[in-house]
Amino acid sequence: MHSPASESALLALYRAWGRVGLSAIHPAGAVVTLILIGVGASGCSLSRTDAFAKMDDKDVTGSISPTQVNAVMPTESDLAFARNAASDVLTKGDKDSSQPWENPQTGARGSVTPLAQAYSGEDGKTCRDFLASYVNRATETWLQGAACKAGQGRWQIQSLKPWSKS
Repeated sequence: MHSPASESALLALYRAWGRVGLSAIHPAGAVVTLILIGVGASGCSLSRTDAFAKMDDKDVTGSISPTQVNAVMPTESDLAFARNAASDVLTKGDKDSSQPWENPQTGARGSVTPLAQAYSGEDGKTCRDFLASYVNRATETWLQGAACKAGQGRWQIQSLKPWSKS
């Protein structure tokens, strides 16, 4: 139970608040307000196609100097250990396994991991592709190879080359 004076004061306050709030904005003003809120909340991006925005492979940025990385190929004695590891892991038949290897004489080590299931090679032999790591001191090299089944279920490496990310 409010007195008539307090009721008229509340009514005046309600009317003033209505003029200040969103209901006081006309439909055209509401559209403009929503557009401004959308533009203000969105991000902006510009794409430059002029010569200043293009870089060549020769361009260098930052303080890191470009270096040439030469693939270090394993020695024959290291390859013998890697071949045994490749034969073991390819014989298992699981494409999600990996076989480590180490040459105690040179200290070189690595692992061999099959890349896919077996497939039929050109001469009808069963073949598989693999990826091998080769770590010798501070140098790490990745090699990609293919091996095919030879006599007595052993795998013979057909190709081995430095792996290049493509």
